[in-house]
Amino acid sequence: MKYALILPDGAADDPVEALDGRTPLEAAETPGMDWIAMNGRQGTQRTIPEGMPADSGVATLSVVGYDPKKCYPGRAPIEAAAQRIRLGMKDLVFRCNLVTIVDGKMVDFTAGHIRQEEAQRLIDELNERFGSETVAFHAGISYRHLMVVKEGLSGLKMRCIPPHDIPGERVSKHMPRGRGSKLIRQLMEQSQAFLGEHEVNQIRNDLGENPANSIWLWGQGGRPRIRRFADVYGVHAAAVGAVDIFRGLSTLLGWRFIPVEGATGYIDTNYQGKGAAAVAALDEHDMVVVHVEAPDEAGHSGDAEAKVKAIEQVDKHIVVPILDKLRGYGEDWRVWVAPDHPTPVATGIHTADPPPFCMAGREIVSVLQSPFSEASAAESDFHAPRGHELMEFFLKYR
Repeated sequence: MKYALILPDGAADDPVEALDGRTPLEAAETPGMDWIAMNGRQGTQRTIPEGMPADSGVATLSVVGYDPKKCYPGRAPIEAAAQRIRLGMKDLVFRCNLVTIVDGKMVDFTAGHIRQEEAQRLIDELNERFGSETVAFHAGISYRHLMVVKEGLSGLKMRCIPPHDIPGERVSKHMPRGRGSKLIRQLMEQSQAFLGEHEVNQIRNDLGENPANSIWLWGQGGRPRIRRFADVYGVHAAAVGAVDIFRGLSTLLGWRFIPVEGATGYIDTNYQGKGAAAVAALDEHDMVVVHVEAPDEAGHSGDAEAKVKAIEQVDKHIVVPILDKLRGYGEDWRVWVAPDHPTPVATGIHTADPPPFCMAGREIVSVLQSPFSEASAAESDFHAPRGHELMEFFLKYR
C-alpha cells in the first residue's frame, strides 16, 4: 500500500461575503480534491480537543494520529526539534515572534513577513544584548524564532497568548501571567526599547514596511516525548513542508524530511516543487505527508482572494500530481486531504471548529456525490469526534 496525506493548513473557513457567500474551498477550482471527495469519503474531524488551544501544533498532531491531550509538548518544543536544539530535562523553550506593536496594539504578528537576513541580524543582536547563561535566542525563519530558558521548567504554569490571536488589541491585556512570567515580560519590554531604535527597523520604516519592534514570547514547553510514527503505525513516511512546526514534528515522528528549494511557509511558496518532491518520495516510502502553510497565512491576513489562490495552487501542483502517481500503483493506495483547523478570513484567527476532510482509495466507498467543501463534509455521515483516531482508519481500515 501507498499512502498520501496533504495538509493545507487553515484552509477551512466560513462563508465570505466577498466570495458571494462561498467559503474559499467552495470558491476555489479544485478538481483533485473534488475527485477525492466524490469518489471516496468526506466528513469532519475534531482536531482541537476540548480545553486545548486552537494551535496548529495541536491540530496537526491530531491529524497525524496522536492524542494531543497525552503528548502535546507545546509549540516551541516541536519547533526546537526542527532546529536540532538540545533541551535539558528542566529547560523551557518559547516561540519568539518578531512583531509590530503600534500605540500599544498588536498591529502585525509577522512584522511584515520580515526578510530572513533582517530577522537573522535582529535575533543575533538580541542574543548579544539579552542572552546569558540562562537565556538564549535561536534564529528561525522570517518572524518565527525561539528562546530557551535554562532550568526554567517551573514556568510551564504561566499563561502566554499567541500574537496571532490578538490582532488590533492592546498588548498590555495579554502579557504573560503566572509563575515565572516576570522574566518573560521583562524581556519583551526590554526588546521594544532595543528594537525600536535598531537600524534594520529605521530602514523598514523608511520603506513603509512594518518594523519588527518587539519580540512576543508564547507556546512554551519542555523537552518533548513522542513515539515514532513507524513504531505506532508500522508505516515509514517522508515529509515535505517548510515551517518549523511541521519540520519539528517530522523529526520527532521519525519521518524523512525532504527540503524543497523555494518553500517559504508563505503564499509565495514553491507549490510545484513540493508536489514533485512528494511524487518522487512515494517510490521509496510507504507514505508521504505534505504540509502547506499558505492558506493559513492568507486567512491570518484576511485575504480571501489569496486564500482561494493558495488552495487552487495546492490542488493543481500537489493533489493532482499525487493522485496521478498513486493511480500508477494500481489499486493499492489511499489519499487523504485534511485541513488542520479553520482560519477564517473574517477574523484572522484559528478556531476549534472541526475542519472538513476527504479521502479516497482502496476499499473507501463513495457515499456522497458532492464537491469537497465544509457544507458537504457536514452533511456526510462520517465524523471523527476524536480526530487522532482517523489515522488508524486511514491506514488500517479493511
